[in-house]
Amino acid sequence: MNVIEKILAKASGNKEVRPGDVVVANVDLMVMHDLSSNFVMKVFENEMENARIKDPSRITFAFDHNFAPATQQAAEALAAVRKFAAKHGIRNVFDCGCGSVHHAIIESGLWKPGQIIIGCDSHTPIYGALGVFATGVGNNSMAALGFQYSLGWFRLPETIQVFFHGETGPSVTPRDISQYLVGKLGEDGAVYKAIEYAGPYMQALPVEDRMLFPLMSIDVGGKCGFINPDDKTIAFAKSFSGSKDFEMPVNDPGTSYKEVLDIDVGTIEPQVACPPTVGNVKPVQEAAGIPVNIAEVGGSTGGRIEDIRILARCFANRKVHPDVRLQVVPVSRGTYSAALREGLFQILHDAGANIFPPSAGSNQAFNMGAMAEDEVMISTQARNFPGRNGHPKARHYLGSTLTVAASAIKGCITDPRSVT
Repeated sequence: MNVIEKILAKASGNKEVRPGDVVVANVDLMVMHDLSSNFVMKVFENEMENARIKDPSRITFAFDHNFAPATQQAAEALAAVRKFAAKHGIRNVFDCGCGSVHHAIIESGLWKPGQIIIGCDSHTPIYGALGVFATGVGNNSMAALGFQYSLGWFRLPETIQVFFHGETGPSVTPRDISQYLVGKLGEDGAVYKAIEYAGPYMQALPVEDRMLFPLMSIDVGGKCGFINPDDKTIAFAKSFSGSKDFEMPVNDPGTSYKEVLDIDVGTIEPQVACPPTVGNVKPVQEAAGIPVNIAEVGGSTGGRIEDIRILARCFANRKVHPDVRLQVVPVSRGTYSAALREGLFQILHDAGANIFPPSAGSNQAFNMGAMAEDEVMISTQARNFPGRNGHPKARHYLGSTLTVAASAIKGCITDPRSVT
């Protein structure tokens, strides 16, 4: 069995499971941001009579979208979730300014390898880089099975392995590689599949960079993503997990796959996902020259300390283009503190950037990043669907931190190889 199958077998009381089996398994952690927690709360209170939460310690809310409520309605939605949490004894509530939901939770240590984590957010598979089975579920399933019984039901997915090898060229980052994979597989290329990200390239990455790959599994329709744990995974868990008592699941020798996809990362150039979808991925040269109004480093797929370090290096002796608004959004409070200590925000402030609180940033434009009809954004965000960040005719491109930085310097979408 592979990592995912082992975790689901153990949590469901089975010695062995196979793709296609349906299991009911114990869930260790349920994670929701402010929007989904409000929806699940309403299902639990309005559609389930006499329901009780089995184990409030397994539930976590993180307010990352409405990090500074701009309307009475938004403020009341957050207040309702706070009251719900207090009423039911849910203590793991990360309030406004905590950062992006999953990064805040990873930093908090409310997880350990071998667990099952579910969330009402499509990027919940991020924990698959940590020796965890993690996937998204619907609001009703979270309320009825999760809240009430600490359970979830799952059909065991078939597994595709993506084997990365080779050495990347100049200015090609893990974001470029993961984005390239989305374009190559297509947005329906791995529907309800588990995706194992493997090979020498993946093994060489730090865990922080590995997270990007399972996080983006949903962009190709995947049920989950994972990386076979190694010494780096163990070291990361010992540093960040609140539990030092864990067993790290690993693939059995000779694990079989539905399909193996071989990718030589040395053939990949810097990439951008062009409007209107995350799957419309092209080499950056094909979009180069398009004027940019907003550039952002932040969101669940950006804003880590390494992203902010890269951005600060790019702007050490440069200014943000006068036609561009550069938005910098740390992914967690820990990242914010580290950037303060290292003086990175001072460099970026002096260059003309705007620093925002730890949050989901412009994701869905709840507090920032809304665009007018003719405006263009390039960001490290995870989504670029029409209307997601303002006017449906506004255009949103997705790229690496290096590509965002180069574009903010030049005032148009720019190949980072020409700047950095």
